[in-house]
Amino acid sequence: MRHRTTGRRKIANTPVELTELGFGASVIGNLYRVTPAEDATGAIEAAWDAGIRYFDTAPHYGLGLSELRLGGALRRRPRAEYVVSSKVGRLLVPNEHPRGVDSEGFVVRDDLRRQWDFSRDGVLRSIEATLVRTGLDRLDMIYLHDPDDHWRQAAEEAMPALADLRDQGVIGAIGVGMNQSAMLARFLRETAADVVMLAGRYTLLDQSALDDVLPAAEELGKSVVAVGVFNSGLLSRDRPAEGMKYDYQDAPPALVARALAIAEICAAHGTTLPAAAIAFPQTHPTIINVTLGMRTAEQVVRNVELHQQHIPEGLWDDLRAQGLIRSDVPGADGTGRSSQCL
Repeated sequence: MRHRTTGRRKIANTPVELTELGFGASVIGNLYRVTPAEDATGAIEAAWDAGIRYFDTAPHYGLGLSELRLGGALRRRPRAEYVVSSKVGRLLVPNEHPRGVDSEGFVVRDDLRRQWDFSRDGVLRSIEATLVRTGLDRLDMIYLHDPDDHWRQAAEEAMPALADLRDQGVIGAIGVGMNQSAMLARFLRETAADVVMLAGRYTLLDQSALDDVLPAAEELGKSVVAVGVFNSGLLSRDRPAEGMKYDYQDAPPALVARALAIAEICAAHGTTLPAAAIAFPQTHPTIINVTLGMRTAEQVVRNVELHQQHIPEGLWDDLRAQGLIRSDVPGADGTGRSSQCL
């Protein structure tokens, strides 16, 4: 069975439903290079036309540019038909010593700077600023953003503040987004988080989330959104090559060789490496959505086509048998065996 871009899955124990494929708005904040405004708008419109109704952004992305662009494109759409998430933990404040261009990967002016703040007041100020930038009347989901070095304040101040807003009905779901999985598991076990955004730790090349956050989510009946499924690019092409990125750095030759081996097995099953990379996370029963960064309408069309590709039931079994994914990776039915429906 094909994935349905418009198919929706609910975040456990919340009213929030996400389409199986989400639109990641980091790149329209000029991540690594300039994205013209018309390209950003065209990407959002193409996502809408394809049935995508989950859109994720953050103040960090382009020092607010992503939120401005996303809100501008969505404001004329029926508000009840889509879900928007943003993040807290980095307040945007005036930059006393601008150098002209942002220093954290976004090609934007640095008139503002990021200030870490997981206090209750910081959370409320950040949400209010996001509402102003997006022009939206509400946010459906809020994540704590990269609290790696701020566990105590994030767990003891920020998360209770979000829980209060959720309990008042101001926000539909709350969670945490990180590039590591161990602390995400801790947030699920020790705080009021409904959902976690897991970046790069449950992919065809890295299944380390099976050691902590995915078992925690399954045990507690909570949900996971997967991002970074291409591991910064190495899984994004049919044939990986030297010089491609893995987790923001040049991929080691051994990983390139492993990705090529996976690509060959995908080809033998009549599919492609990037299609399998998108499908793989959702074979785990707790992962309800894969969100991809999309810069242009053409990228949206390609990603939707990849998402809709048929993935033969034997692919995961063959990858396990070849030792290319872990033996404890569950099949599409969540049992460790393949299923005919992905």
